[in-house]
Amino acid sequence: MAGKLVQTRLNRHLPIRGRIADPNDDGCTHGVYMRFQRKEDLAKFYQNPLYRKVLEEHVLPHCHDLICLDYESEVEDDILPIFRRGEAFEYGVEFLLLISVYDDAVAEDVEDAFCALVTLTEAFSFLIVQSTQGSKFSTNDGEYTHGVVIRFPSYEALEEFRESSEYADMWLKKFKPITRKSLAVYFLVDPVGAQVL
Repeated sequence: MAGKLVQTRLNRHLPIRGRIADPNDDGCTHGVYMRFQRKEDLAKFYQNPLYRKVLEEHVLPHCHDLICLDYESEVEDDILPIFRRGEAFEYGVEFLLLISVYDDAVAEDVEDAFCALVTLTEAFSFLIVQSTQGSKFSTNDGEYTHGVVIRFPSYEALEEFRESSEYADMWLKKFKPITRKSLAVYFLVDPVGAQVL
């Protein structure tokens, strides 16, 4: 049976990929997460013949659909906090949350919801290695309008965050009123190689 791949592409050349551990309504089976320094780097990546060849020969024959979301986000640019995390930055659990907000959602309500998520991740920083979020900038990204990627050091840390009353309360009060559809999946981090392309 063919699977479905969900991708978020951000600001880093090191791909993180893995088999999605939980069933989901979209039938996604694998996740890939990449970061790039600039939008121009992402555009070059898309145009690279090697990328298209790998996609056509090794991904699409085994995958009946792709869900892709390109968004821009600020990340720590100070290497010291990342260095202090050591191996925690390269291993753990990647939590991907894709959200499609209603077309008529009030912009201030959307911003308020994502600010509430930032506040919550800061409050749970003892469980979180890194968190990024943003709205899509590419018109070919399909139905999802916003993406969130949160790295946890372990599955237990992810569960503690997702099962907290604070997360449930934030989702109910801030996100549910503006969200048409969401996809929340996680996979174990499996770094691949060093620099890509």
